[in-house]
Amino acid sequence: MPQTDIGSSDRLLAELRSWVEHETPTTDAKAINGLLDRCQADLAGAGAAIERLPGRDGFGDTLIARTPGEGAPVMVAGHVDTVWDHGTLARSMPWRVEGERAHGPGIYDMKAGSFFAFHSVREILRQGTRTRRPITLLLTPDEEVGSPTSRAPIEAAARGACAVLIPEPAGGSQGACVTGRKGTGGFTLTVEGRSAHAGGNWSEGRSAVVALSRIILQIHAMTDLGRGVTTNVAPVWGGTRPNVIPPEAGCRIDFRAPSLAEAERVVAAIRALAGEEDGIRVTIEGGLNRPPLEESPANLGLYEAARAIAARQGYDLPKQHRGGGSDGNFTAAMGIPTLDGLGCSGAGAHAPEEHIRWAELAPRCATLCELLETLG
Repeated sequence: MPQTDIGSSDRLLAELRSWVEHETPTTDAKAINGLLDRCQADLAGAGAAIERLPGRDGFGDTLIARTPGEGAPVMVAGHVDTVWDHGTLARSMPWRVEGERAHGPGIYDMKAGSFFAFHSVREILRQGTRTRRPITLLLTPDEEVGSPTSRAPIEAAARGACAVLIPEPAGGSQGACVTGRKGTGGFTLTVEGRSAHAGGNWSEGRSAVVALSRIILQIHAMTDLGRGVTTNVAPVWGGTRPNVIPPEAGCRIDFRAPSLAEAERVVAAIRALAGEEDGIRVTIEGGLNRPPLEESPANLGLYEAARAIAARQGYDLPKQHRGGGSDGNFTAAMGIPTLDGLGCSGAGAHAPEEHIRWAELAPRCATLCELLETLG
């Protein structure tokens, strides 16, 4: 059991509701900063040292809170942005509790987990709990679009840390934590052809859409489920009118790979599609965004510590690998022991049925809190 009293699931749910009902789409810096303002006030009032990094490129701020202490800190990081637009609560996903499930936009991915991190640090400070190491807490604004502005602060904080904890949602029916994630990347591919009348001068044209179609099939063929590699093309665009040979076309490409070697192989294969031939020019921009979170002995050591704490809380904590990336990919690739998926159990990330199993709020938050108290 943690030394810190983190409260009951009912208490946690009541405060978590205020986070969910404060809608924070990634695209609204003001909304995100409004939630961070509340977090900053509570953490500063409890005695945390606060660093607030101003947002840029249209994104919100990054909030960093540090507890007193000496030595390499334990770092915990969560994002407060969601994929849901303003008005989702009113239109289609109202806050509601139905039996063991609490519903609302972003509650599972990942407001419950980020709230765990915030609440644990706040209560550790309020209650004067002695921790083995100082704690560094990051609350970030842009994970859902690849962490373009928060990656650098995350990596900077991780360089001095002894361990990194990521309270992304627990996965599957058993609420597993995550010891491995695929690397993720993306490209924008554009094709330039030559326009012509689709009837009178067909042979003078060079269809960018036809060229793109052939390339899409090549990209699709790079998927190798046996090796854990997937590719996906969407959205796709091209052409202007039915009677004009299309001079332009393009697409976005997503890929996932389980290891850095596989990721580099896929990146090279996709980039090799660029070039110019027979009046068609193919341009490709992009690459690997999140390196793989590869399972390591250090990560497994963190997992075993978490699993033992969970057992004392009365639940089993299995582990799993996932195809989606998180900010833990960045820190694991740096060689910092990283354990992911320490948020609440539930389902429906990015989907209308998004929910958590709210009775598990207290035991799972207690597991994260005890890790923060004892790691090091």
